[in-house]
Amino acid sequence: MYPPIEPYEHGLLDTGDGNLVYWEVCGNPEGKPALVVHGGPGSGCSTGMRRTFDPERYRIVLFDQRNCGRSRPHASDPATDLSNNTTQHLIADMELLREHLGIDKWLLYGGSWGSTLILAYAEAHLERVSEIVIVSVTTTRRSEIDWLYRGVGRFFPEERERFTQGVPEADRDGDLPGLLAAYSRLMADPDPKVREQAARDWTAWEDAVISQEPNGKKNAYSNRPPDALHALVRICSHYFSNAAWLEEGVLLREAGRLAGIPGVLIHGRLDMGGPLDTAWELARAWPDAKLVVVEDSGHTGSETLRKELHAAIDAFAAR
Repeated sequence: MYPPIEPYEHGLLDTGDGNLVYWEVCGNPEGKPALVVHGGPGSGCSTGMRRTFDPERYRIVLFDQRNCGRSRPHASDPATDLSNNTTQHLIADMELLREHLGIDKWLLYGGSWGSTLILAYAEAHLERVSEIVIVSVTTTRRSEIDWLYRGVGRFFPEERERFTQGVPEADRDGDLPGLLAAYSRLMADPDPKVREQAARDWTAWEDAVISQEPNGKKNAYSNRPPDALHALVRICSHYFSNAAWLEEGVLLREAGRLAGIPGVLIHGRLDMGGPLDTAWELARAWPDAKLVVVEDSGHTGSETLRKELHAAIDAFAAR
C-alpha cells in the first residue's frame, strides 16, 4: 500500500433528485485519472482505498454510492426513500461526476459489487474508459445471487437456517427474491429493534460465507458502526431482491463490446461467495482482459492478491 494520503478536493454532487453523492480527489491533479468503485452495494469508501494508487502518477477519485458512506440522505434512516437508488442511477452519477471533474477518460478499479457497476458503466460509456482492474469478479446474475444466499448454504446449513429464520415465516420457504425482499422490508421497519436484528442476521450469514477463507477475518461484515451496518444491509437487500435491475446475463453477453479496453481480472480460487467461474466466463468474452487466479485467496483477498493488484495498476500508470 502507498502511504496514507488526504484528498485535496472533495464535495457533494447534487444529482437533481434529492440525493447528494460524496466525492473526493487525491494524488496528483495532473496524473492519470482513476475512479475507485466500492462494493457492497452500500459499503461506502474507506481511506485505505486511496492508498491503492501511486499518488505521484494518479489522480485518484473516490465516491460513496447513493445513500451510504458520506452521501446523503443515508439509508440507515428508514425514512430514506431508495426508489431512486438503482444500478442505472449509479451509472448516471458516475457520468455526472466525470463531467463535473472535467475528466475525458478514467481507469476504473473495484471489486465484488463494484465490478458489476464497473462493467455496467463501461458497457454504457465505452468511450470514457481507459482501462479496468477488477478483483473478486461478479456480474450479479440471478444465478450468482442464488449461490451467495442459497447454494453455498450446502457448506453452512446451520448458518443458512438461521439466516432464513430471520424473516417472517411466510417468506422463509418461497423463492429467494421473496426472502431477500423480506429483509429489505425489515430494514425499513420503523422499529429500531427490528432493523437491528435483521442487520445482525444478514451480516452473520455474510461472515459465515467467508469464514473458511485462508485470510478471512472474524466479523468482517458485522464489525461496522451501526449506521454503516444498517445502510449496507438495507441497500444490499434492496439491490439483490431486484437482481440489481439488470437483464439476466447482460453484462457477460455485452462484454465483447469492451474490446480495445485493456483489463485485468484478479480472482481468488478459494472465493466461496463468488466462485471463479464468473471471472473465467468474463475473461473469455472480453478480448482484452487478462485473468489472474490467486491460489491463496478468497473473497477477502491475500498478500498475493494485493501484489497482483498493485502490479496491474502500476503497469497502467504510464499508458
